[in-house]
Amino acid sequence: MQMKRTGRIHYVATEFGTTPCSVQGFTSRHEGVSRPPYNSLNLGTTTLDQPHNVEGNRSLLTRSFGIAQEALVTVRQVHGSDILVIDEPNEEYGHFLSVECDAIITNQPNVMIGVCVADCAPILLLDPVKQVIATVHAGWQGTAAGLVAKTVAGMVSQFGCSPQSVQAAIGPCIGQCCYEVDAPVKQAFVQGGIPWEQCTQPNGDGKWRLDLGAANRELLLYAGVPETAIQVAGMCVCCQKELFFSYRRDGGETGRQMGFIMLA
Repeated sequence: MQMKRTGRIHYVATEFGTTPCSVQGFTSRHEGVSRPPYNSLNLGTTTLDQPHNVEGNRSLLTRSFGIAQEALVTVRQVHGSDILVIDEPNEEYGHFLSVECDAIITNQPNVMIGVCVADCAPILLLDPVKQVIATVHAGWQGTAAGLVAKTVAGMVSQFGCSPQSVQAAIGPCIGQCCYEVDAPVKQAFVQGGIPWEQCTQPNGDGKWRLDLGAANRELLLYAGVPETAIQVAGMCVCCQKELFFSYRRDGGETGRQMGFIMLA
C-alpha cells in the first residue's frame, strides 16, 4: 500500500489490482475543514466536532472520487460483532447511520461503504468473482470476537462467495509499538481461539503489546483467505501524528479516518 491523492484527498491505496471496485482505500487526516483537535479531515459522526464540519469532510471525500455524498454508507460502531448486509437497492442509505454494528457487506454497485477508526483496524474485503465487498471495524473487542472471520463467513453464506477468492486489506491502525493491553484482553483473545503469542510481545508483569494487524491476519487465514491475498499497511497511526488520528495518543479527543470501498 502507498499514499495517493485524488482531488483534495490524501489516502492509503490498496493493491487489489484489476477489480470491479471503482474506489477503495484508507483516508489520512489531511485536507479537511475541521479545526483542532479534529484537524482536519475528520469523518467521524460520533465525535464532538461540529456536525457541519463532518458533513463537509464527507462531501470532500465523495466528491474527490466523483461520487454523490448520499452514496456513502456508514453505521454506528459499537465494538460488537453484528454485520449489516445490503443486498438490494435502497432509496435512502442515510438511515443506516443509526444502525449499531461493526461490519458492512454488500453486492450493490455505486454504494461506498466505510468504517471510521482512530486506533482500531479498518479492514476491506473484496470477492472480485461474485462482486461482493465488505468493511470491518476491528478494535481489540471485535478482533477477539473474530469479526473479520465472521464477515468472510457472511460473504459466503449470503452471496455464495469462496474464501479462496477473497482479497483483504488491513489498513493503518495502532501498532504493536504503541498498543499496551492487559490480562482481560488476553483472556478474551484466548477464549476467541486467537493465537496470543503470534500477535503479542510481553511488556512487563501482566502487560503485553498487541499487534492488531497480525491478529486480524490470523483470523483471515483461519477463515480461508489465501495468505497471498492479504495486505497489511503496517502503518502505526499513533506514531504518525502528521498523517493519522489516534484516540490513545490524543487522549480521546480526536477525529476519525475512514476505510472505504465501492463497486463500480
